[in-house]
Amino acid sequence: MNDIDNMDQVKKIDKSGMLDLIVKFPEQCENAFSIGKDFSVPQSYIGAGCKNIVFSGLGGSAIGADLLRSYLTDEIKIPIFVSRDYTLPRFVGRDTLFFACSYSGDTEETLSSYAEARQKGAKIIAITSGGKLEVLAKEDKVPVIYIPGGNPPRSALGYSFFSWLDVLYKFGFISDKTGDVREAVEDMREFRDKAIGPAVPSSKNIAKKIAAELSGKYVIVYGANKHIDSIVVRWRGQLAENAKTLASTHVFPELNHNETVGWEGPEKLLKYLAVVILRDESEHPRVAKRIEITKTMIGKETKVIELRSKGRNLLSRMFNLINTGDFVSCYLAILNGVDPTPVERIANLKKELSKFR
Repeated sequence: MNDIDNMDQVKKIDKSGMLDLIVKFPEQCENAFSIGKDFSVPQSYIGAGCKNIVFSGLGGSAIGADLLRSYLTDEIKIPIFVSRDYTLPRFVGRDTLFFACSYSGDTEETLSSYAEARQKGAKIIAITSGGKLEVLAKEDKVPVIYIPGGNPPRSALGYSFFSWLDVLYKFGFISDKTGDVREAVEDMREFRDKAIGPAVPSSKNIAKKIAAELSGKYVIVYGANKHIDSIVVRWRGQLAENAKTLASTHVFPELNHNETVGWEGPEKLLKYLAVVILRDESEHPRVAKRIEITKTMIGKETKVIELRSKGRNLLSRMFNLINTGDFVSCYLAILNGVDPTPVERIANLKKELSKFR
């Protein structure tokens, strides 16, 4: 097994520098919030009385919208819908605030949805680093939030989440998040430097310990539906793309109505599974009790790791779990001896798909 405390060895495997991008994530979040603050929302949009918000994006450009929906579920009074397809739901129309999200600007599903949103008269704002989406938005006089490009989209989560917070505040949909963002960034930096960053040795490093326990296992990530549902999805995506490891997810209380029974088999495979349960103080008391009972039940069959969030506010706690998961996925990649950055299967799929128009 590779030594994740040996930075010379780490750099030989992490040739493209994914670990460095994760280390700099708090600074990215801070910059992203500033980008949103500097963005001017058209007055015609603010006065339009939008009744729903639709984000269109895929992969790393969509998970930020998922997290936004999870984060704001107790506050925002209009529905947020995240579309990951070529077409839009029928309810999209003139009273829809439509966000076209594509880090590269060339995501074909998002470009297709953008065209449909235009036809339906939705109020559109694009977020991108360039590509076809930028060209189309300029031609159509659609406002654009520009974010720095050149990195893997999954490493740009800060831009696809924090850039929106002040925009939604300007619309009057949510309260000013300046204080919460400042605390979240400070908390992420402190936790990185003291608990999960590469300079913290394995004997004291929470993320390195979890990565070591997940090595060679099929990983299952659980959490409460409220606020954590999108974080378990982020963990699954990062384990797949960074560590090249399959994982699955589910949420409480829903999983107690089906998946709980599945833990009876296949019996021979159970020892090759590892469960990570993401915990937060926002859990409903009955959900917390369900998690404790489930942990005992499945703990008889397989390894269960419980990770509790830390932070001074909900935003801070959510990104504590997210950032820890990002480090875990990168450390696991190092342990697996694979460069976290390349995603050759996705590139090959796009190449094959480009042959069909």
